[in-house]
Formats: sequence, structure tokens, C-alpha cells
Amino acid sequence: MKREQSIAQVRWDLALRYRLIETVAWWEGRLTTQHLMQSFGISRQQASKDINTYIAEHAPGNLTYDRRLKGYVPSAAFQPLFIDDSADAYLHLLNQSHERAPHIEGLALAYAHTEVLRVPDRTVRAEVLRPLLKACREGLRLETEYVSLANPLPEVRLIAPHTLVYTGMRWHVRAYCEKNRAYRDFVLSRLRGVPGLLDASSHGRAGDEGWNAEVTLRIEPDPRLSAQQRAIIETDYGMRDGHLAVASRGALVQYVLQRFQIDTTKIEPKAAAQQIVVANLDELARWLYK
Repeated sequence: MKREQSIAQVRWDLALRYRLIETVAWWEGRLTTQHLMQSFGISRQQASKDINTYIAEHAPGNLTYDRRLKGYVPSAAFQPLFIDDSADAYLHLLNQSHERAPHIEGLALAYAHTEVLRVPDRTVRAEVLRPLLKACREGLRLETEYVSLANPLPEVRLIAPHTLVYTGMRWHVRAYCEKNRAYRDFVLSRLRGVPGLLDASSHGRAGDEGWNAEVTLRIEPDPRLSAQQRAIIETDYGMRDGHLAVASRGALVQYVLQRFQIDTTKIEPKAAAQQIVVANLDELARWLYK
């Protein structure tokens, strides 16, 4: 308990350095002062002090100095305090930081053997995002022009946004739409002009039934697969007892399905192409696109 309290009191800038110390040591196997110097623009003396402080005050048994490698290596008793040491967390870090890799010498080896597919995000203008953030933060109504495939000409909409959502491919804002008298999703790249802030709205996040509904998607291997094939799919997706339970908000169910590349309107002729299905579609029906 005392250790948890001491960690919680670490200044955020030091916590970032300690995270790098643990990340490089655990995943790359060798930590030097150069890693901290290049990543944070600090002196060798400061980098050495940070490493020594980390060892002395937080994790005395985590690192040992290897004279042959001329750096610190994780001990057999290494227990991370500032990072999640799971493979998923590290792969996520690789994805997030791939473009910054050339500036971090210690991670260069890992990044040299990593390729991340870059799909450009849809354009979001700063003059659109800033008032949206303020409206979400302060519960304000907002006037904006919006286009859609059904309505390609700009149309004035009065909305009350409450949350920005990233689906993995695009950003949208969840908002109450005064025209439709319902909560809808508005794609940020389809907002035109500069949104104008208005007065306070009575339609906040608390009134959004779809947003507040907690649902679970039950993902399973396509039942047409053989037992051996299903076992492969179960391992691929980290399923337990033959299924994967994915928690979601009702309003986000369709986006979760898109991320899993599941089209509920059709069935692939070949099970090997389908691979996974949603076993509880009936429970999710109200949250699917009509």
C-alpha cells in the first residue's frame, strides 16, 4: 500500500521517464542513460540520477548493471511498477509511437522489424474541433452546417454534442440533433464552415439512452468450421470457453462490428472467409443499422 501511494505521488514528468526505463529494460533488454537523454533532451547526469532514483526509491530489485553490455538489464525478479508488461500493451505502444522511433535509439531495433499500416485519418479542421470540444465540456448547443450522402448540400443543424468518438478509421461526435429529436452521430469531416456556440442544452449525455446502455457482444468462431479450425480462431481472438465477450455501449455496437469486420446483413459462402460470427444478434438488434 505504501509503495502504491509513493508511486501515485511521483511527478508526471518523472513518471514518464520511469515508464521509459521499464519499457526499454523489459522489452529491449538493455537500458542506458542515452535512452533517457535522447527521448527527453536531458543531460547524462540527469539521466543517471533518474535511473538511480528509480532503483533506490521505487524498484530496488528490478535492474542490475551489466558491465559487459554497459547498461542496465532486468533482473529475474523484475516487477513493473509504471507500465503494463503485457504483449498487447507493448504492441499498442509500437503502433502509437512508430513514427517517433528514429528519435529513440533504444527502440530502434524493435521498430526496424516492425511495420505499421498507415491509413490517413479523415480530415478534421481545427476551427471545427475547438468549438466542439468547448460544447462537449460545457454542455452547450451548437449551430453547424452538415453534409451527408443522403443530403450532399450543406444543411444547418442545431446539435448538443457530448462525446467525441474515434472508431479506428474516423472521428465523429455523439450529439442530440434538434432536427431529428434524437441522439445521432455526426462525422467530423462532414461538418462545414465554423460551428457557432449557442446557449446551454438540456440534452446532455445523461439523456442519451444509446450511450448509457451497456451491452455485450458475444463473438464466436463460425460454427461451419471444423473443431480444429475453431480452436485456431479461439486462440487468435483470445476466446474463453469458445467465445469472446466484448463490452460496448449500445450506440457503439455497429462500430465494434466494423472493427471485427462483421457484416450482419450477409453470410460469406465460405466459413474460412467468415471466421467469426456474433452469437447474440437478437439482443443487439435495436443497436444495429436498419
